[in-house]
Amino acid sequence: MTSPAEVSAATPVLTELYPRIQQFYAGQVRHLDAFRAEEFAATFTEDGVFDHRPGADPLLGRQAIAAAVSGYQRTKHAADPVQRRHWFNMLQVFPQDDGTVRTEYYALVLHTRPGTPEPQTGPSCFVTDVLEVGEDGGLLTKFRRVRQDHLV
Repeated sequence: MTSPAEVSAATPVLTELYPRIQQFYAGQVRHLDAFRAEEFAATFTEDGVFDHRPGADPLLGRQAIAAAVSGYQRTKHAADPVQRRHWFNMLQVFPQDDGTVRTEYYALVLHTRPGTPEPQTGPSCFVTDVLEVGEDGGLLTKFRRVRQDHLV
């Protein structure tokens, strides 16, 4: 159990860090939803890991991540005018002793198509990330594990 002193000591760090991480994720998912594969991949470290499909090897590095996002767009949505929206919520932030930050959150994927005002809910997921601060002071994803709720 966390003591009141520990909570009080962590509060200044989280007060600054929490909105910074939310801002980072807001930009990251906009790249993903717009299929800007290179820009999305650039939000990961050079050696970043994206583990999003149980049973498959994780994607390793920006080049592999960009190729997977581009391939998904070409094979799944080339002829489908869907607008995808990733919704990250219920974010928890855990600063680590090595200077990285572990986050955990829920993610929903919504799909909207022309002429259909109600979105369809895609997978509901639990996501764990490890973020680090890049050379420019911005955040980068070092590791991401996505687990769809229906596959757990």
